[in-house]
Amino acid sequence: MRTYIGPEGVLQKRQRYFYPCTSHFYRNPPQLVKGEMQYLYGHDGTRYTDFFAGVSVVATGHCNPEIAERTAEQLRTLQHTCTIYLTQPNVELAERLAGVLPGRLRRTFFVNSGSEANEGALLLARLHTGRRGFLALEQSLHGRTYLTMSVTGLQMWRTDSQLAEAADVTFIPRPYERGMSADEAGRRSIAALRAALAAKGGEIAAMIAEPIQGNGGIIAPPDWYFAEVKRLLEQHGVLLIADEIQTGFGRTGRMFAMDRYGVAPDIVTMAKALGGGIPVAGFAATDEIAASFTRPSASTFGGNPVSSVTALAVLDYIEAHRLPERAERLGAQLRGGLEDLAVRFPQLALDVRGAGLMLGAELCADEPQRGAGLVDDVLEAMKDRGYLIGKNGVNRNVLAFQPPLVIAEADIDGMLSALEAVLAGLA
Repeated sequence: MRTYIGPEGVLQKRQRYFYPCTSHFYRNPPQLVKGEMQYLYGHDGTRYTDFFAGVSVVATGHCNPEIAERTAEQLRTLQHTCTIYLTQPNVELAERLAGVLPGRLRRTFFVNSGSEANEGALLLARLHTGRRGFLALEQSLHGRTYLTMSVTGLQMWRTDSQLAEAADVTFIPRPYERGMSADEAGRRSIAALRAALAAKGGEIAAMIAEPIQGNGGIIAPPDWYFAEVKRLLEQHGVLLIADEIQTGFGRTGRMFAMDRYGVAPDIVTMAKALGGGIPVAGFAATDEIAASFTRPSASTFGGNPVSSVTALAVLDYIEAHRLPERAERLGAQLRGGLEDLAVRFPQLALDVRGAGLMLGAELCADEPQRGAGLVDDVLEAMKDRGYLIGKNGVNRNVLAFQPPLVIAEADIDGMLSALEAVLAGLA
């Protein structure tokens, strides 16, 4: 029988062997040792209902048996070769993705992480256009490699302060501002985009954007926003890269969040939910754009047989269980409950936003420091009641609800009931 060192033992080893930049949630964190679909278990047997899914990763559930069995079978059969050898799973995965990606996106380059996917997409944009510059939204998060950190607007994730100038990145306001309507904030962002394109459109390779900002606080633009962005970019020959790493594969009620806006981007990046916890990622483009990537390149582990078979199993499960439709339906239930709590506790100034099962509830937006402290209190109290939820936002005062898409109606009702009790204790 497996023995566990417990939370204190894990923390001691982390302190001794991890980098100091590695943090964790909770004042009294549990040691998680087991997962079953929407549930996680601590070393002491405590069951937690997961409402964060490893930041949108396990959309199909923890250790989903339908997926895990196919992963294990492939692991026992052929574990690894690089793309310099021919294997079937990765070409089948690329073909399968071509059937679900937006617009005419058809070719996929496989890597291991969202950061690598975005880095590759930015490189592809430079190769295709022959230009160097990029546009990005303020408070965005796109990764921790050189270029992806350069186009990241969220200051807490910009580890190297010299990045933006070296990478030639222009940031424009995101389509959100406290005190503005969605349309007003969208128009402000579009005006800034027009000005940036007028000033240096001929130097810009691409604009990269999350369809819904995740770490920036679950920020969804008005419905018309990305159609106008795409129209303006096309006038200047600038590509649109949709960073669907958090939003992709059903999370927002569509297979890809850009489908909600009726916009087909030039390049899409994907990771997280595609592997359900197994590292698999990629960037996809049209035939015309992909044709510009001719210089030798490869990813040692990208598209390996185990990750490819797992991703195929994930896509099968999403389709068979209609997870995008499920996310839309259960997201409406969760959003309605959160909005009811916002009315019930006006003194906490809850601002609920997002789409599908990617929802955020900002606490005390006018007092962000107080709100951040309250969010930590809520996370701790909810954990003690058996629910794990996330946090994000510019000021870390946004409760993040991004559960596995296999979550049940009863789980949502139970979480909302617990959250109501917790908020009542804080109000």
